[in-house]
Amino acid sequence: MTTDKVARIQEQWARERPDQDFSPMGVIGRLHLVAAHLTAELVAVYAQFGLTEAEFDVLAALRRSPDGWAPSELADATMVTTGGMTKRLDRLQADGLVERHRAPGDGRARVVRLTPAGRDLIDRAVTAHVANERRLLDELGEDSARALEPALRTWLARFEPEV
Repeated sequence: MTTDKVARIQEQWARERPDQDFSPMGVIGRLHLVAAHLTAELVAVYAQFGLTEAEFDVLAALRRSPDGWAPSELADATMVTTGGMTKRLDRLQADGLVERHRAPGDGRARVVRLTPAGRDLIDRAVTAHVANERRLLDELGEDSARALEPALRTWLARFEPEV
């Protein structure tokens, strides 16, 4: 078996604190490192389209909702503050990727929608994103990836119960 950074840390702790079970570090530590590597791989694809991770998330959320979203709904869906969402929407609007419209039935409320340019960009970016995710999972192998998903789904549900 390959000795990685996490295994070395576990060995060091086991030497210094033999009274403790450091096996949880094996899973948590590797998940943490894998998540950091995956984020870097994903962000690199977004950058090819001139997008940050946050901007990709906003455009992707809008693409999944053809009727648009209120800015507060977008903030909720992408887990940012409304102030943070306003900054993202300002930039995306300045780039011609989104438009703000008056909400039907409420002249004060706003709805955010993709422009044709925004739709084209996110469609191209999502295609590249999904291909990148496929490439990353292929490195793991089909059987391992298939086994990992239900375990992660179960674990995630402990933190984020379905709504």
